[in-house]
Amino acid sequence: MNDAQLVQQVLNGNNHAFRFLVSKYQRLVTHVVGRIIQQEDELEDICQEVFIKVFKTLKRFRGDSKLSTWIATIAYNTAITHYRKLKRRGELSYSEEPNLILAEKDPGLNQKSIEKEEAKKYLMQLIESLPVNYRTVITLFHLEEFSYKEIEEITGMPEGTIKSYLSRARKLLKGKIEKVARLEQTNIFVDYV
Repeated sequence: MNDAQLVQQVLNGNNHAFRFLVSKYQRLVTHVVGRIIQQEDELEDICQEVFIKVFKTLKRFRGDSKLSTWIATIAYNTAITHYRKLKRRGELSYSEEPNLILAEKDPGLNQKSIEKEEAKKYLMQLIESLPVNYRTVITLFHLEEFSYKEIEEITGMPEGTIKSYLSRARKLLKGKIEKVARLEQTNIFVDYV
């Protein structure tokens, strides 16, 4: 079932179609919201709020963009609104320098796969430590694989700003990875630098 058919089924009152839509785009919404709101207790509630908004406004979806772009826009705007509320109330807190997650030693796994998994987890922590606009843009571009044009539609940021944020975010990540590699005297980030 393509997105146009899915939207039509939901609009016709098919509850199974809406459940399918939620399961299809749940990862995307969680990624977008999770890069802005880093409090686990808030994340699930905001994701539910996003899908409620999607359900209530689906009749306004014209098909000018992909359904994923439209849903990501709703997720981004909902998360940014919530982020601003938290910021005004002074409820934001996250560590700027997260600690390296140490993988448990499992004799059944080879060292290379443990190091690769450790590097991925740490890289995700580094992304989460970036300023909100940087981590949002880098998530949408690299993890969700949206184009510059789609990110512009989702966030409302001009393409030049998006490219600038991506460049700055990459430089920050590279600097942090190189620093950790020097401090830890390890080569687990060789594939990523």
